[in-house]
Amino acid sequence: MPKVIVLLDDVVVKEVQLIKEKTTIGRRPYNDIVIDNLAVSGEHAMVQTVAGNSFLEDLNSTNGTYLNGTLVKKQRLQNGDTFEIGKCKLKFLGDFVTRSAAGSGALTGATESSDAGSGPVQAAIKVLSGSASGREVPLTKVVTTIGKPGIAVAAVTRRQHGYVVHHVEGAGNPMLNGETIGADPIPLKNGDVIELAGTRMQFIQV
Repeated sequence: MPKVIVLLDDVVVKEVQLIKEKTTIGRRPYNDIVIDNLAVSGEHAMVQTVAGNSFLEDLNSTNGTYLNGTLVKKQRLQNGDTFEIGKCKLKFLGDFVTRSAAGSGALTGATESSDAGSGPVQAAIKVLSGSASGREVPLTKVVTTIGKPGIAVAAVTRRQHGYVVHHVEGAGNPMLNGETIGADPIPLKNGDVIELAGTRMQFIQV
C-alpha cells in the first residue's frame, strides 16, 4: 500500500498509509495530515489515489506545493518523490519499496516488515513515574511519539544503527538525563532517562 512519510529536519515524524481515495494535507485539525505551520494553508494539498496511481494536487494554497523542487498544481507521484509543504518535507513511497530506498538516511525502517531482520535490536520505553508507572511501551514502529499533545511531545525514531529522540511540539522541552532535548535528534543509549510533561521514562534496549 502506498504511503507518505512526513519529515521535519530530515527526521521522520509521521507515516500515513494512503488507504483513502483522497488524503488531505493542511494546517486545520480535520486534515488527514496536519502540519501546524503558518506557511501552510488550512486546506493546502491532497494526495488522490485512483486505480493504483497517486496524484499530488495543490488546493489553491497561499504558498504553493513543490514536488521535487518544482511548483506544481497537479502531478502524478512516483516512488521516492519528495514534496514540500511549509517547513515539512513529505516523501511518497509506492506499493513496493526497495531495500536501498528504505535504508537511506532518516527513512531507515520505513518498510518495517521487509527489513525487520536487519534493523536494530528490540527496545521499549518504560514509564518510571505517574499513574502508569511500570508500564512498558514496545518501540515496534519506525516513529513512536510520547508526551501530551499541545503540552509537550517528543518522537523516538528507529534508525539503522539505533534510536534517536527529538522534540516535536509544545512549550515544555523534554529532558534527556537532565539535558534539554531540542529539534535535533539525539542518539539514545540503554538506560537513558527521558523527562516529558512531568513524567519520567526510561529507554530500554535489549
